[in-house]
Amino acid sequence: MNNEQLELGINPDLRYRGATPARRGGRIARASWWFTQMRNMVSRAMDWETAGSPRPEQIWIPGAHREVKV
Repeated sequence: MNNEQLELGINPDLRYRGATPARRGGRIARASWWFTQMRNMVSRAMDWETAGSPRPEQIWIPGAHREVKV
């Protein structure tokens, strides 16, 4: 069994590029934009009425017929 962490990537030199401080601000701005969009969607959501109760239905289950003999 291998207890080492696997790292998959095309170019190992680009492994840590996403964590640079120069890109962090852009990432925060994108996340802020995304959450703003999601909050707007939630605030514009409409309330749906719940469905009524379904009408009763009697079904026949094959093989479930049992007779009590005394």
